Amino acid sequence: MTDQSDQNIVKFPKAFWTANFMELLERAAFYGFYISITLYLTDQVGFTDKETGYVAGAFVALLFFLPPFAGALSDRIGFKNGLVAAFTLLTIGYTLLGFFQHKTIVLFTLALIAIGGSFIKPLIAGTITKLTTEDNRARGFALFYWIVNIGSFSGKTFVPFIRIGYGLEFVNFFSAVLSFAALLFALFAFKQDVTVRETKKFSEIFRSLWKVVSNPRIMLLILIVSGFWTTQYQLYATMPKYVIRLLGESAKPEWIANINPLIVVLFVVLITKLMSKRRASTSIFIGMLLVPVAAFVISLGQVMEGAVGSSISFFGLFTAHPLVITLVVGIALQGFAESFISPRYLEYFSLLAPKGEEGTYLGFSYLYSFFAAIAGFIISGYLLERYCPDPKTLPAGLTVLEKAAYYQDAHQIWYYFIAIGLFTSACLLLFIFVTDRNDRKKSLIVSEGQ
Repeated sequence: MTDQSDQNIVKFPKAFWTANFMELLERAAFYGFYISITLYLTDQVGFTDKETGYVAGAFVALLFFLPPFAGALSDRIGFKNGLVAAFTLLTIGYTLLGFFQHKTIVLFTLALIAIGGSFIKPLIAGTITKLTTEDNRARGFALFYWIVNIGSFSGKTFVPFIRIGYGLEFVNFFSAVLSFAALLFALFAFKQDVTVRETKKFSEIFRSLWKVVSNPRIMLLILIVSGFWTTQYQLYATMPKYVIRLLGESAKPEWIANINPLIVVLFVVLITKLMSKRRASTSIFIGMLLVPVAAFVISLGQVMEGAVGSSISFFGLFTAHPLVITLVVGIALQGFAESFISPRYLEYFSLLAPKGEEGTYLGFSYLYSFFAAIAGFIISGYLLERYCPDPKTLPAGLTVLEKAAYYQDAHQIWYYFIAIGLFTSACLLLFIFVTDRNDRKKSLIVSEGQ
């Protein structure tokens, strides 16, 4: 019996691996595009930094708002049909972005990509749930989590060669090819159509959403945690432009961004185990405290450059620019922060949700990404325009020194995220204190009533 049980834990059906491979392709396509989105919108389409912040923020926010509705629709049309529809929209969207850089067309195609992308998470996660058993479900989702990070890492690894060698528009073709490959797998390799018996009406989803947004305790937690993700989203909102405008077009911010998923994959299990006997709120608070530290380290890049020059040697083995070094260390710290926060957030969220309604509330637990995307990208647009402007907007005929003067305070961008990190950490500490006190009072009243 034990041997049979062990085999069941390890063995997964073919459809499970097909679904994960499609997820790998989709994540590589998305993150390859995502790391380049602000560069593409400004350098190719012609949006200003501020406009790019609004457009990219709305796009990412839509990606995180739509999944509950996309999931409900998928329950009705079937998972296979949902995957085919999603990858069709993604393939068309990425292809159109590659061919057309007109602002109106770009806005339309971003909407297509947001709609297509919103299907993926509920579809793939739902497929894995249905294709695993109680014995192997934990391992199945662990593999799924690794696949997501491998896809993210691989997409951002290849993109610099495409961007530098061929141009930003070809990054979209790269994503289109991967999405089309996933579409072929959905059409011809994904045979099992996993269906869900119970389907939710859109009116039910809106009622659930209203329950969440009208619950002060839950909404406060969502808004506080969104402070962490507002800083985390600067990997995509600010960092690519910051690096390229300060170090040149040959710089590879995509590789620097890969430090984050690398740290998460390597350390999230260890950190979760070390914090397993601590309260979820404690783990989240430690992660929140790392955010301002990470932003501070990143802000030191230009200071270090002024002190030691533009190149630091590591035992004669290789050299690196101070800006790159501080970004790598800062982003690594953000990865550690994510490892403290993400695994325990859902646990803490469910503890605060009304008893018996945890499932309803958990469906919208990721609303922090909606708020963080809007805030993070919009703030980034204003800060870039002030401290690290688009070179095309500078007066013509500037000397190298005159041009450098426009970027001498670029590091001050990160001061704002230090402030956001400190503020949200303080808010979380106050939130934990108040909710704990109120819960103790309720428990005391209940015990006295008995």
